[in-house]
Amino acid sequence: MLTEDRHLTYGELADGVDEFARTLGTGRRLVLLETLNDIATLVRYLGALAGGHVVLPVAAGGDHRAIVETYRPNVIVDGAGVRTHSPETHHLHDDLALLLSTSGSTGSPKLVRLSHANLMSNAAAIAEYLGIRATDRAATTLPMSYCYGLSVIHSHLLAGAALILTDLSVTDEQFWTLFRRHRGSTFAGVPYTFELLERIDFPSMDLPHLRYLTQAGGRMPAERVRRFAEQGQRRGWDLFVMYGATEATARMAYLPPDFALTRPEAIGVPIPGGSFSLEPCRDWPGEEIGELLYHGPNVMMGYAQCAADLATGRTVDVLRTGDLARQTTDGLYEIVGRKSRFVKMYGLRIDLHQVETRLRDDGVAALCVDHGDGLAVVAAGGHDATTVRRSAAAAAGIPTEGVHAVAVTELPMLTSGKPDYQTARKLARDAEPARAPRDHTDLRALFGEVLHLDPADIGEEASFVDLGGNSLSYVAMSVRLERMLGQLPAHWPQMPIRDLQQLPPPRKPRRRFWDTTMETGVALRAAAIVLIVVSHAELFEVWGGAHILLGVAGYNFGRFCLTPLPRRRRIRHLRTTIAWIAVPSMVWVALALVITDDYHLTNLVLADKFLGPSDSMTSGRLWFVEVLVWILVALAVLFWLPAADRIERRYPFAVAAVFLAVGLAVRFGPGSDLDAKFTVLAFWFFALGWAAAKASSTVARVAVTLALFVGLIGYFDHTEREVLVAVGLVLLIWLPTLRCPAPVAVVAGVLAEASLYTYLTHYQVYPLFGEHRVIGVLASLLAGVAVTAAVTALRRRLRPTSGRAITAPEPAHARR
Repeated sequence: MLTEDRHLTYGELADGVDEFARTLGTGRRLVLLETLNDIATLVRYLGALAGGHVVLPVAAGGDHRAIVETYRPNVIVDGAGVRTHSPETHHLHDDLALLLSTSGSTGSPKLVRLSHANLMSNAAAIAEYLGIRATDRAATTLPMSYCYGLSVIHSHLLAGAALILTDLSVTDEQFWTLFRRHRGSTFAGVPYTFELLERIDFPSMDLPHLRYLTQAGGRMPAERVRRFAEQGQRRGWDLFVMYGATEATARMAYLPPDFALTRPEAIGVPIPGGSFSLEPCRDWPGEEIGELLYHGPNVMMGYAQCAADLATGRTVDVLRTGDLARQTTDGLYEIVGRKSRFVKMYGLRIDLHQVETRLRDDGVAALCVDHGDGLAVVAAGGHDATTVRRSAAAAAGIPTEGVHAVAVTELPMLTSGKPDYQTARKLARDAEPARAPRDHTDLRALFGEVLHLDPADIGEEASFVDLGGNSLSYVAMSVRLERMLGQLPAHWPQMPIRDLQQLPPPRKPRRRFWDTTMETGVALRAAAIVLIVVSHAELFEVWGGAHILLGVAGYNFGRFCLTPLPRRRRIRHLRTTIAWIAVPSMVWVALALVITDDYHLTNLVLADKFLGPSDSMTSGRLWFVEVLVWILVALAVLFWLPAADRIERRYPFAVAAVFLAVGLAVRFGPGSDLDAKFTVLAFWFFALGWAAAKASSTVARVAVTLALFVGLIGYFDHTEREVLVAVGLVLLIWLPTLRCPAPVAVVAGVLAEASLYTYLTHYQVYPLFGEHRVIGVLASLLAGVAVTAAVTALRRRLRPTSGRAITAPEPAHARR
């Protein structure tokens, strides 16, 4: 066992355990143990178990009066030492070994009864699926009174591994100094731990002996799971996401690391020796969804509510988790909802009824509901909301920041006289804007404006991707968000609005010209549309912009269409993207057919390059739109198939690479010398952008870059054009952002947002100015911007109001 100043061998640990066991005597006793992550506590805990006593661990410094009064422990072990508390003889069942609280730190006397067999079976299962080695060294980042923290200790001791005992936080530099000095190979965290890790730039840390991280204690957002899995893939360690409960000793399921990248919303598979079943639920007709039941040797003996229950044997054979779940075709389980009234926060399981009871005892009549990943309290009786927040936070044992309080005249009730929790939840949601961290971040209004949604229907757990954002709305959103929030994280499209609100405020303007970052995809869209217009207007010829745009379109397809959302929502988003491109194009062609002779009826269905006429000098102008739309239609049909969707989720880069290989095969195949470079042969540009979006490692990016150079060899028979396209797409592959002057970023954002309408309209605009080509180019760009603004205003006026909150997808609702 390793600490800041001690190195205790297993032999020395065994001696200390034997000595403490003798201190407690031979008679079997109930021992309440205040815990710290130190050697003294570990020796006392193991000594009590070795002596055959029943241990009740509690956090040091907490209020344990209710538990002490209810169970009357014979011995209390705390900072003052070992003292006899009650001489009462307890009838303790022979199998009983450990008692753990079910309700975090709310002080509830309801305890979970665990046997020696529970502890051994769960420790062995965890050691097996984690592959714990005798050479591993695990840091104790969680309290020993918490089942997750204890499971780390049990499993590593069983495997003969070492423990780095510390109460330091992961935000403390001393923790990492200790971790490196003792060659730490693993540590465990709840979702809040991983949030802290992101704040301290964990990916940049030098941790040469780190083998894996484990996460449990509540649902972690799928995108955060994916980000840490990607970091681990780059740095050589694994991420195990786990699902469990105190009633299962600790763990019931784990997500194999390979799935953390492709199925981050799933809880995974049962642990060795355990199994799941689903009990049908009447509220989910027609769905293969039911309450998740767990079977295994680690299922608790049962609950204890008073001292007499400690004599009871096993009363539970199957654990009813209270979670609604389904098993997907790949064998993984997903959580889709909850049946009971608990929330998981900061690694604690908060009993909402218990919090209500504590508030009532304090004279506050209130209803408690889950609120996103937090707790909301609706209180009646003229109480101050701030005071209620503090009381509720104290009752739940969590920071005040995790509680949202609303003051009302009277509590909402049903006609039956029962609490109306649905209305309470709505009251909390409606009052949410008042607690936004900063006045300038009215993000739901901004999301509603850009995505043409009613802000009242947007939930704070929803992200840009959840709300149907795509490559066309991405530019407008990113530009406006940067003005509001400052520089954005690379993964902002997947971040919930709630997390975006928590970003640090924008820096004060500095007197530096190069003080703005711009996403490379945005810069390329702006540059490409300008090159397209100036080349067509014959101001000067720099060809290749449309092929760069096709690569950017594939890149955005990988980012915004192939997301972690459920298959049906994926296809719905893709269908919306296709409509945003196809419908305006068809409308414009219809208008042009009336006032010009530029197009044919085949253009109206975006099929001129396929149906002809082949001798027209003008009707092939829209080749880029035609190719893009039909590529997206074909892929939408493909990924509508469950098998294809499943394979892509599991192997995202490999699937993109296969399509890139197919595109290159077509590009070099028979007929590649025909004038078809603007139709099917151009698909490989789209596939290359798609592969670039899914390339999460240096090796993958190198492979995509090599494919680009191979594909460009002789493609245009024009070296300058090939170089231009190569430079643009290499930037897309390797540089997510570019530094530029602030005015350039603003102009580029406007031009990129208007690129589609500029492409559609410029053919009819620049000829109006004859030989005044500069004016014609400027007029074409301005016309595209004007049409974009007009369409945006029209969509805003026609924006539907659903009356239903749009939130993050339901899968992965709760991972414990």
